Amino acid sequence: MKTNQKKAWLYLAPTIIFVTLFSIYPILRAFGMSFQSGSLIDLTWTGFNNYKYIFSDPEFWLAIKNTLLYAVISVPVGLAISIMLAWIIFDKVKHKALFETTFFMPYVTSTIAIGIVFRYIFNGDYGMLNFLLRAVHLPAPDWIDDPAMSLTTIIIFGIWSSLAFNIVILMGALRNIDPNFYTIADMYGASGKDKFWRITMPQLVPTIAFLLTMNIIGAFKIYTSVYALFNGAAGVGNSGTTAVFYIYNKFQTVGTPGVAMAATVVLFLIILFATFLQRKMMKKIGEN
Repeated sequence: MKTNQKKAWLYLAPTIIFVTLFSIYPILRAFGMSFQSGSLIDLTWTGFNNYKYIFSDPEFWLAIKNTLLYAVISVPVGLAISIMLAWIIFDKVKHKALFETTFFMPYVTSTIAIGIVFRYIFNGDYGMLNFLLRAVHLPAPDWIDDPAMSLTTIIIFGIWSSLAFNIVILMGALRNIDPNFYTIADMYGASGKDKFWRITMPQLVPTIAFLLTMNIIGAFKIYTSVYALFNGAAGVGNSGTTAVFYIYNKFQTVGTPGVAMAATVVLFLIILFATFLQRKMMKKIGEN
């Protein structure tokens, strides 16, 4: 028994060392740096000064507000659309593999590349989106250069970006549902709506819980989309700034790593709390 335990620890050692060096240590290091000020090579202990600074910084609160709004809107809307599209493909479409490949392609494509394409789509003067809106006599806002539209633009892009991964995972979950459930439901004359809500959705709860967790964490860490859409900025007047963009700006551009790490710790706690609430909610739904 002891020999087996020693072998197990021996096999696990590379993974434990890797996780410690590249996951646990950076978290502890970030927490320690959040109480220090100065340049990266000359940090001095200053206590809670960095936390006092970020909590009194309007830009930090704007970043947190934008991040929360992005997560609250884009995650459920994106997941709902993904479930609808996955169900339509699974139930109605014959050549499912082709559609799955088509939907999954954006997931393996660079976000920067896609963001550049969408920057042209969202262009207020010659963008495709405004061309279509004008064609049906709807308002055509300036998606990129209007500060009031920055967050809306990011949310729309975020919803579209989330579909690829969500649909492929949901398609896999739909295939694992026992077809006998639907056969019995047909024998009793169940409608398509009844089969979806009474068979499909309950079977998808574990998968939806997983996707919610992944999407929420991803939403709170949004940075690349903002960078790509607004050409390296965060919208006009930083109107589209997010928590990670704020952290990057304070660390790389302004050169205040202590402030950046204080914001990182706060963001980490927010993600932890949001994930905890989401898992508790999904657990209650699964029990009902």
